[in-house]
Amino acid sequence: MSVIPETSDAARDEASRTPSMTVRRKRERQSHDPEQLDEILQEGYFAHVGMVRDGLPVVLPYLYAVGDLGEGPRLLLHGSTGGGAFIQAGSRGMPVAVTITHLDGLVYARSTNDSSANYRSAMVFGRATVVPAEQRAEALWQIADHLMPGRRAEVREMTDKEIAATQVLQLPLDTVSVKVRFAGVGEAADDGEDHGVWAGVLPLAVHAGVPQASALTEAADVSPSILAAAEALDARARDRDARLAAMGSV
Repeated sequence: MSVIPETSDAARDEASRTPSMTVRRKRERQSHDPEQLDEILQEGYFAHVGMVRDGLPVVLPYLYAVGDLGEGPRLLLHGSTGGGAFIQAGSRGMPVAVTITHLDGLVYARSTNDSSANYRSAMVFGRATVVPAEQRAEALWQIADHLMPGRRAEVREMTDKEIAATQVLQLPLDTVSVKVRFAGVGEAADDGEDHGVWAGVLPLAVHAGVPQASALTEAADVSPSILAAAEALDARARDRDARLAAMGSV
């Protein structure tokens, strides 16, 4: 059994500090729109979680969801009971910085210096704590509902053994910074550039491939939740393409 060392007063003071969440460069790209944050979180699958382990910085990817276990929206991070972060969190939790980023396009200007990218990113800072055992099953279902909407109705219930082997960290969405770029190329008729060189945006998006059945799958039809997930990804991509085109950027 792993033993979690007692946390010193100095360590607790350090963990209680909150970094500045104000964007210092390209401040006009910082968004305070809660709908923008919600979109970033709802469309993501992986969160990169930064923490300090043995005095060194570590960043790890986690499947996640935004859920509510009765105390308001929380970022729920999925892992194993034997995972290092879940052991490290112990009973007190641990300070983490979590980022979710969507790369929506590459912006090709007429020089690499002026080229850029369209993106949406959110950084959440706070103390991640272990979800209590009595709420773990609900947290796991909320993660499943985020990653695979509608799948819960198509599969069996989780077993007690499966729930016991899995763990979830929860992080309040109280301290958040959002930064977004969604625009075309910065250009002007009199900028002195060679306008014979193509400039514009190459949109990027996540699309689903053709569902591949497992070797033992007997069903002839793909489950509705899977078809719906694929269509949702394509619909998001079409919507962003249309919005960009309406700006005259493509």
